[in-house]
Amino acid sequence: MSAENVAALVAAAVCGAGVLAVLGIVLVLSRRLRELRDVVRDLRNETVPLVHDARVVVDQAATEMLRVGDVLSSTEAVSGTVDSASRLAYRAFANPVVRVLAFWTGTRSALRRLFSPRSRGLGPMSSSSTGVRPARQREATKDSSVHRRHVRARARR
Repeated sequence: MSAENVAALVAAAVCGAGVLAVLGIVLVLSRRLRELRDVVRDLRNETVPLVHDARVVVDQAATEMLRVGDVLSSTEAVSGTVDSASRLAYRAFANPVVRVLAFWTGTRSALRRLFSPRSRGLGPMSSSSTGVRPARQREATKDSSVHRRHVRARARR
């Protein structure tokens, strides 16, 4: 065997080993590609229904949001109506109610004065049955009220 034959034999062996290596790599890559296709198919089978369900839920949510918007606008309209009605009721009833309360208070005060023992002269403060106080008593009452006014004025300062 000559050197050329040995070189050709070594080159053929190296080429054969290279072909076997490439063939092995191709087989491994084809298996990985098949596994990747399976994973993609499974992923597609799972995600397409999920995306469809998500789309349905989003559509329902949009419909509900429209309903909520309608309810809010109705609520605002009702709130405005109630507000105006309450203002109208206040304007309509406030003055008569105040007048009735004032009348009742005045009537009650008049009845109290009319039926109190002091007004008939029968109270403990009166010295006679006519209800007229003596002049000294009137002066003392007047002085004490003046004194009270002075004390109040000093307290305010």
